[in-house]
Amino acid sequence: MHEFKYINNHLYCEKVRVEEVVKKYGTPLYLYSYHTLIDHYMKLKEAFKAIEPLICFSVKANSNLALLKALVDKGAGLDIVSGGELFRALCVGCPTEKIVYASVGKTSVEIEEAIEKKILFFNVESIPELENINRIAQRKKRLVNVAIRINPDVEPKTHKFITTGKLTNKFGIDFKTTEKIFTQARNYSHIRLNGLHIHIGSQITESEPFVAAIAKVVKFIEKLRKDNIHLEYLNIGGGLGIIYDKETPQTAQEFAEKVLPLLKKTQLKIIIEPGRFIVGNAGILVMKVLYIKKTPLKKFVIVDAGMNDLIRPALYGAYHNIVPLILKKKGLGEREKVDVVGPICESGDFFAKDRMLPKVEAGDYLAIMGAGAYGFSMASNYNSRCRPQEVLIVKDRTFVIRKRESYDDLINNERIPAFLLGI
Repeated sequence: MHEFKYINNHLYCEKVRVEEVVKKYGTPLYLYSYHTLIDHYMKLKEAFKAIEPLICFSVKANSNLALLKALVDKGAGLDIVSGGELFRALCVGCPTEKIVYASVGKTSVEIEEAIEKKILFFNVESIPELENINRIAQRKKRLVNVAIRINPDVEPKTHKFITTGKLTNKFGIDFKTTEKIFTQARNYSHIRLNGLHIHIGSQITESEPFVAAIAKVVKFIEKLRKDNIHLEYLNIGGGLGIIYDKETPQTAQEFAEKVLPLLKKTQLKIIIEPGRFIVGNAGILVMKVLYIKKTPLKKFVIVDAGMNDLIRPALYGAYHNIVPLILKKKGLGEREKVDVVGPICESGDFFAKDRMLPKVEAGDYLAIMGAGAYGFSMASNYNSRCRPQEVLIVKDRTFVIRKRESYDDLINNERIPAFLLGI
């Protein structure tokens, strides 16, 4: 699944010893494997080759320019959700006809920018948004492609915060309203309604929710055809789960085998929007043990990374495997129950609770596995902490793909009013 392996008790990323990277660049540090990134993209491409879909990597999962460029160079499109992500997509040379734009809250400025760049289409999530896109397109004298995001009301069996396909969620439009939109398409003079989009959630490890959602949409497409409404695209979103702990997620091939019969039945151009599946296991977060703190009830391993660097455990209670960079021969079997916590002034600042881990000491290094997705992209400067450095490994070569922030970076855009300076 990934290129992070132990060789002679030392953790390697591809052909590079991780501790050597840490010695050079310090911690906290995000480290990515190029081969893992590309391998997962190619696995999806191969699994779905029978229908040759447009695979649009979900930029929100990890928006680093180097990683985006690596995928775009292999033929990937990009799934974006903001003007900033559109800017990033353009920076790495993604063809605009391979860009699809989601988000329930696109601003008029963002919509206008995307229309000007001639993206493939917008995934529209409400009637007011559809009306706004039509107004802007009319003003700019453009005909804009739109896919309606269907909310199929399917339970994806994942964390409630990353469930998006239930009618109680803010995402998408119900079938009845969507049908009304298509039958009243003439009301939107500058919009071409030529697609449907679904995305039922994230970190989904079973095929059943996908099959249920797609089956509902296929039935709906058939109904539209009977009413002489013909589409061009079906975007099935993303959400494929990965291994964080003991999950047994479907492989790309297994997923394809389950959904391909349904997709072929539509005879439409298919778009897939994977994020975590491609980049999740391609990255780790490396951190240094600062202190070992013992209390009457707990033992804490205090590290130099915090929830500002990786918020998933604090936000979702998400599990990430944590491993030492060096397996100590003397203590290979010696484990202890600990909480792994960071320096942030919040009780929610933890990476593991009551976890059995190899015994470590101050000065040792640990790696949080599966940190490539929703790691750095959700990082913040909380507690005025500088965001980590990002490094990419390609075989035996090391590339800095984001410099560590400095204190000057923290205050670069701030201004003190003149009256406070006595001016």
